[in-house]
Parts: sequence; structure tokens; C-alpha cells
Amino acid sequence: MLDVEGIDTFYGTSQVLFGFSLHVGAGEVVTLMGRNGMGKTTAVKSIMGILKPRAGRIDFEGQALVGRPAYAAARAGLGLVPEGRQVFPTLSVEENLVATGIRRGERPWTLERIWELFPRLAERRRNLGSQLSGGEQQMLAIGRALMTNPRLLILDEATEGLAPLIRAEIWRCLDALKEEGQAILVIDKNVRALIALATRHVIIEKGRVVWTGDGAQLAADPSISERYLGV
Repeated sequence: MLDVEGIDTFYGTSQVLFGFSLHVGAGEVVTLMGRNGMGKTTAVKSIMGILKPRAGRIDFEGQALVGRPAYAAARAGLGLVPEGRQVFPTLSVEENLVATGIRRGERPWTLERIWELFPRLAERRRNLGSQLSGGEQQMLAIGRALMTNPRLLILDEATEGLAPLIRAEIWRCLDALKEEGQAILVIDKNVRALIALATRHVIIEKGRVVWTGDGAQLAADPSISERYLGV
């Protein structure tokens, strides 16, 4: 589904990604892990067309995305839940959801399905984005991405800064999406939750992929987390 091969991405003259590669298959849940500042968000921005790699290729379901504008990635079926949520503060919850909604696929996401997934949003459907808690904004950001009916859902820092009960709600949501066959690429720091959720893990350090494997391999070797993920 998603094939990222050997991309080099820069901010001005500073190179951040060095030959970065990542692959996500249909219905697969893959994590991208690493300490802060290692290039995870840069990788997401490169995939989404927000940043343009100077080398390598990014293909999504056979479509080449490198060099194309960011809206081309969204139209192709990539849905992003960005770091920091970035909900529209002056729009209501419902307006945030319908603003970018696209009906496609056999069972498209609708407001009713979002309310079912996140009952708290249904209760606050008329509240402005600025009136929501951080956890509610994250639910809204996920719902907004789902309303584009993405083939691949990308979450950058899925539960960062959220209260434990809200984090549990987000993981429940992602597990439900996995059961429905939704392909997901997720970034987060909760290694235990990621191992339980995902089928495959990719660890990045200083812009380079340094380890890939499944959850059993990651759990069986604590030195991997200590070396690449510990603070």
C-alpha cells in the first residue's frame, strides 16, 4: 500500500532523513518509534507532501507522491492526525468533521459512525474546537481524518499529553479500527500499547531506520527499547 524507499529530507541545508524507508501493507498496523528529534514527524511530513524529499521515492497504491502537492496525498487516500491536533478552533465539532469529509469506499464514515466511535463528541457536537479539552480535540482530530475515508490513517503522537483515561479511549478506538481492517501508521511513546496494537515496528534514530521487527521480537529484547527509546 505505502512504499517509502530511501528518502533524504532536508530543512534548508540541514539533512534530517538519510535513506529512510518504510512500508505499510493493506490492513496492516505499523508503528514508527524513536526518541524526540529523531525524524519521525519529518517522515510523516515527507509522506504527506508537506516536505519534499530530495532523493528516494514515495508510492501509495501505485501512485508516485514525491514532488506532488500535499492535497494529492489526501486525495490518494492518506488521512493525517497531526501532532498538536490542529482542529479548527472557531468551528463547531460537527463543522470540523464535515469540513473535509469525502464519501468514498464501501462503508464510508459518517457523522453517525463518528458519534458511535466517540460518544463524547456527540455530546459536544455544537461546541467550538477551542472549547474542547486536549483529549476531546484528539478525538476530533481522529474523527476528522476518518471523515476523509482514508485508505491509510497516519497518527503523529497519538496520545501525547493526554490523561490516562483518554489515552485508553484512543487505544480502544485504534484497536476497533484495526479490527475493521483499517491500515494505520502510528507514532507514539507508549511502547507497551504499541506492541499490543501493531503488527510491525520501525525504529528511527538520527534520521535512519535502525531496527524493524514484530512485537514479539521487540518485547523479547529489552535492550532494543533501552538503546533506542529510553530517555
